[in-house]
Amino acid sequence: MKYLIDNFSEIMGFTKTHLYLALVPLALGLVIAIPVGALVRRVSWLRRVTVTVSSLAYTVPSLALFVIIPPLAGISTIDPMNVIIALTVYSTALLVIAVPTALDSVPANVIDAADAVGFGPLRRTLTVDMPLAVPVFISSLRVVVVSNIAMVSVGALIGVGGLGKLFTQGYQRDYPDEIIAGIIVTLALALIFDRLVYALGRWSTPWARADARASKAKGAAA
Repeated sequence: MKYLIDNFSEIMGFTKTHLYLALVPLALGLVIAIPVGALVRRVSWLRRVTVTVSSLAYTVPSLALFVIIPPLAGISTIDPMNVIIALTVYSTALLVIAVPTALDSVPANVIDAADAVGFGPLRRTLTVDMPLAVPVFISSLRVVVVSNIAMVSVGALIGVGGLGKLFTQGYQRDYPDEIIAGIIVTLALALIFDRLVYALGRWSTPWARADARASKAKGAAA
């Protein structure tokens, strides 16, 4: 804790960079995965291919991606875009699997009712399926947020900033306090953003809260 207090401004600078490198890929992953996941959901063979490709992409070691991406993208190895692209690949790989799974959780009777009143596929997906799929999707989104925050630290091995610098500098200087400080702040960020995403999911599904209260009241009455 003494190291954290004495070097607070420097650590805050690392933290801002760390969050930028973790959250930008998350946003890009959402932009890519939501429409792709919704499109492949109803085509069984395409869904299987998507799951296979995404699973393979996620198993590629991050350091290998950091080496492969620069020549393909025409950027320097130490360019922050290297980490952003790599984490976008990982984020998309997880989310593109999560989207169809979440949409599958929508009750069939709700889908039938939407079709019966004349909702087209696009309108039903946007106004019925996706809102009702939020509780299931949020659980996967929480995993991706925490995973990104953890994986950004690997970027320090190629010279990209973030809290990972505390690990590499602490190791090079044989200074455990710096490493411990990096672990503490990384864990704190993961916990904070996990709870923020959870709260976002609760806020965006007021009907789920109402159902939970009704069930609780019914149970108490019984």
